[in-house]
Amino acid sequence: MKRTTLSERALVLAPRGRDSAIATAMLQEAGIEAAICSSLPVLIDKLNEGAALVIVTEEALTTSDLGPLSKWLGDQEEWSDLPFVLLTNRGGGLERNPAAHRFLEVLGNVTFLERPFHPTTLVSLARSALRNRRRQYDARARLHELQAGEERYRSLFEAIDSGFCIVELRFDDTGEKAQDLRFVEVNPAFAEQTGYVDAKGRWMSEVNPDFEQKWLDLYGDVARTGGSVRFERSYLHLGRLFDVHAYRVGGPAQRRVAILFNDITARRHVEKRLRESEERLRLATESAEVGFWDVDVINDILFWPRQVKAMFGISANVPVSMADFHTGLHPEDREPTRAAFAAACDPDVRALYDVEYRTIGKEDGAIRWVAAKGRGIFDDDGRCVRVLGTAIDITARKRTEQALKELNETLERRVAERTAELVESQRRFRGIFDSALQFMALLTPRGTVVEVNQTALDWSQIGLRDIVGKPFWQTAPMRGNTRLQEAIRSGIRRAAAGEIVREEHEMRGAGEVRAIVDFSLKPVIGERGETTWLVAEGRDITDLKRAQDALRQAQKLEAVGQLTGGVAHDFNNLLTIIRSSTDLLRKPDLSEERRRRYVDAIAETVDRAAKLTGQLLAFARRQALKPEVFDAAQRVEAITDMLRTVVGDRIEVTTHVSCDDCYVEADLSQFETALVNIAVNARDAMNGEGRLTLRLWEAEALPFFSGDGIGAGRFICVSIADTGCGIPRERLGEIFEPFFTTKEIGKGTGLGLSQVYGFVKQSGGDVTVESELGRGTTFTLYLPLVELMEGAAPGLSDVKASLAFAEGRGHRVLVVEDNVDVGAFSTQLLQDLGYHTTWAASGSEALRLLAEEGCFDIVFSDVVMPGMSGVELGQEIRRRYPQLPVVLTSGYSHVLAEEGRHGFELLQKPYAAEELSHVLQRVMQG
Repeated sequence: MKRTTLSERALVLAPRGRDSAIATAMLQEAGIEAAICSSLPVLIDKLNEGAALVIVTEEALTTSDLGPLSKWLGDQEEWSDLPFVLLTNRGGGLERNPAAHRFLEVLGNVTFLERPFHPTTLVSLARSALRNRRRQYDARARLHELQAGEERYRSLFEAIDSGFCIVELRFDDTGEKAQDLRFVEVNPAFAEQTGYVDAKGRWMSEVNPDFEQKWLDLYGDVARTGGSVRFERSYLHLGRLFDVHAYRVGGPAQRRVAILFNDITARRHVEKRLRESEERLRLATESAEVGFWDVDVINDILFWPRQVKAMFGISANVPVSMADFHTGLHPEDREPTRAAFAAACDPDVRALYDVEYRTIGKEDGAIRWVAAKGRGIFDDDGRCVRVLGTAIDITARKRTEQALKELNETLERRVAERTAELVESQRRFRGIFDSALQFMALLTPRGTVVEVNQTALDWSQIGLRDIVGKPFWQTAPMRGNTRLQEAIRSGIRRAAAGEIVREEHEMRGAGEVRAIVDFSLKPVIGERGETTWLVAEGRDITDLKRAQDALRQAQKLEAVGQLTGGVAHDFNNLLTIIRSSTDLLRKPDLSEERRRRYVDAIAETVDRAAKLTGQLLAFARRQALKPEVFDAAQRVEAITDMLRTVVGDRIEVTTHVSCDDCYVEADLSQFETALVNIAVNARDAMNGEGRLTLRLWEAEALPFFSGDGIGAGRFICVSIADTGCGIPRERLGEIFEPFFTTKEIGKGTGLGLSQVYGFVKQSGGDVTVESELGRGTTFTLYLPLVELMEGAAPGLSDVKASLAFAEGRGHRVLVVEDNVDVGAFSTQLLQDLGYHTTWAASGSEALRLLAEEGCFDIVFSDVVMPGMSGVELGQEIRRRYPQLPVVLTSGYSHVLAEEGRHGFELLQKPYAAEELSHVLQRVMQG
């Protein structure tokens, strides 16, 4: 490895005689370190160790291979040129020493010293060579420094964020006007910021042909005059703003300009936002009356804006000092404020200056409250140089706080008073609550028990701990009764939604005794309409129920007596007519005209008796209806003319229909009868003069709760309103009872409204009445709305066909009747009509006859019979003999009333002979 530091020794190569020793001695004597080399290879090795010069004899070179030495010398660095002193016998001139040229080529830096020589000459040459060598090493050091500096410059040049370039200007022949510029040096930032890629060495006319002449003129002036310029330039196509600094580099002849680009886009944006922020802060502080203050602690200078001066009662244009600050403080607040300021300035404490103090206005003497905050600023030596902070006038806040404090004191006093009142009120409430006869409990909207009165605890014989905090439906009176628990939970949900719930339930009382409880849930509504609490109340009505049942039983007996008496009275009247007529018919000398009159009287009386029983069955909802689908609107309009006849000319009858396709399924004749019965009552209530109004409309649901289990859905509403005398409120609950009437004797049976009531109830509807004395009465019938089946036609009522006698023509009729008299009469009647009859006294006998004889054309059966009823018989016949028609007859049957006719034709008792014949013929004809 070659030595890199300077060695000041001389190497001596003189292989003959004592030349090496003499030369070495001379050099050492002169203070120059010297070393003898025995051969050229040894010399090369020692050169690697370091040498300042080499003294070599000519014969040492002529007898050796100079290749290795030449290579070593060629491998020297550029700054190194090792000096040689060549001892020769012929000098260094070519004319005397032809080999000198070869030595110059190999050694390069060589000095020839002809022998013999004086010692001082050798020493002088050695010292000259040593100085030369020293200069070489000095040059190397400077070169290395230059290289390092250039490297540092290149790294900085490449790494800086600022764009930098050096350009060379080209001028016209006059040398005054710049025509183009060439990029001599370009750093990466310049290329990135300007977009000039690969610009180094190229002319601007190539890089950007649109480069404006004004910029060439600007840079040309810098190159010519040596001045510098600085400006801001916006590159719109880049959306950037640059701070450009241009100055000349090198001599005027080089005409080079260095251009430094600094991207200040972000800085300008920040400055803009800062200005906007400062403006907002200024506006905010001015509007909020916040003052920023600054104390120069070193120079004892105080800066107060107008807001802070105003807090101390000082005009805006008056100068202030720290003395103004201290003297302006309220005496009671002066020391605490000074101590807080001192702590903020203390380098060991550096506390936050956060105080509230009072000021006394210097000019106005007003006392103000100020809240001040600040922080000390310390230099590198830990000395506080400034204190910065803010001050806010909090006088209004302090006044508010004082007022609030006084208000709180008043409020606390009132709360104490109110608390005492509440305690007393709660004591009274608890006394009332616990002494109430009803069971009472306070629940949350979710049903959790909060309070229970003593009555409930005594009744159920449970402790307060066993019920408070639990869901109400899980308490002892309801435990184990799943249906009751679900009903209570449902009631709680409804009550929480705002509904008042009242129901009767069977609950467990003391000793597991079952009791009937009148139970209710009422919501307590808050100010915003929300349910805040639920009040549960209960009353043991077991004894009351027993008493009511006993009363009801007595009332039933009384009602049955009244009903029996009424029926007996009416039927006795009818029987009187029938008996008298039959007695008179027995007179042999009775004229034909009188005979016909008595027969007609008997027939009319029978019809009246049938109507009477029909009205009783209608009230009891036990009549066998013939429901059909019809348009109620059409029937109301159709019956209006008949009603005008019924009520008379002095009563105005008007009709208002606001419903299309108002189809109902009911017995049409009973529907019309109900309207006529109401109209007749209205006529009598108006004494034959007034206004009768019929209205018909559709309702989405019943507007009231019906206790008969009537389902939800749409209803057709028919109302009849009169302008009569009205019904007393206390009598409204009696008007639908049979035989109830307010009319004079002989003007009514008291069954008209009971027919209305029974008809609508049996048809799945309801009826209401509203009345006001002296103003009139309105009855409203509600009948379920039905859809008309596609292809079906609405019923128009059975218009009775001509009831001329229809001959039996020998058809065989199986008569089924358990009553002997009726059976005999029916068979005789049918025989007189031309039928062949067979009589069966029961359903089982009828089935036997059908099985044995099996040649009947029709079966005519009563409904109510012991064992198999007429309906059951008809169903069995339909199953066994599908083609055999069946006609049923009945004066009353609960089966027909509750379940309907099951598709069989029904003939109501009593019936006329012609009606029986007509029905049989019609059914057989299919």
